[in-house]
Amino acid sequence: MDDHDFASFAAEAVGIRLLQVRAQFTGSDPAGLGAVGDREAQTLIARLLREHRPDDAVLSEETPDDPARLDADRVWIIDPLDGTREFADPPRDDWAVQVALWEKDRLTAGAVALPARALVLSTGQHPPTPPAWAGPPRMLVSRTRPPPFAGRLADLLGVQVLPQGSAGAKTADVLLGAADLYVHAGGQHEWDSAGPVAVAQAWGFHTSRLDGSPLVYNRPDPMLPDLIVSRTDLAPRVLAACARISHP
Repeated sequence: MDDHDFASFAAEAVGIRLLQVRAQFTGSDPAGLGAVGDREAQTLIARLLREHRPDDAVLSEETPDDPARLDADRVWIIDPLDGTREFADPPRDDWAVQVALWEKDRLTAGAVALPARALVLSTGQHPPTPPAWAGPPRMLVSRTRPPPFAGRLADLLGVQVLPQGSAGAKTADVLLGAADLYVHAGGQHEWDSAGPVAVAQAWGFHTSRLDGSPLVYNRPDPMLPDLIVSRTDLAPRVLAACARISHP
């Protein structure tokens, strides 16, 4: 299978396993469920990568960083369970499995699975036509770590602010027309956004840092603290508003 198909296959397979973990967990501690989910998801994605892409490097949230990836031509950037807190709080569905392939300076394939919504979005798919929306634009932010300037940005743009978990779930809502932009600031790593950004770029959406600079992956320091995913027609306004907040 090609890289697009593998990303989709792997994300979906891990998502199925996570649904099983959720259904079979008998404990009462959400942290325990989250820990089991993280462990099982990483175990399965690691096995799939060994079986199907044994020569590629990997950067994953759940394993120690191997600096050999910096000299590799192909690096899979993985978040086996994005939104562990939401996963551990059934029946919340805003959690995701995120898989991306970086090749020579750019993301070339990726997928985001939303198992509790029975959805897989991938770079190998044709983008669907989003539903019509007559109201004000909708801006998604982290439900636990929203940008400190979210209220100011919302006022400048005239948008609704919708808190939600998981970068993958928020990006998926933008791509599917359930929201119009997703803004994050205050800390993320490459694995938090690589899969969603790969799909967003393939589907023709705007992706960037808050200052409009490109999102760069497979760097020595995997911190990537801020992010915009937006409809392309909104992007100039969003970037102008962010610049106004940064330089009043």
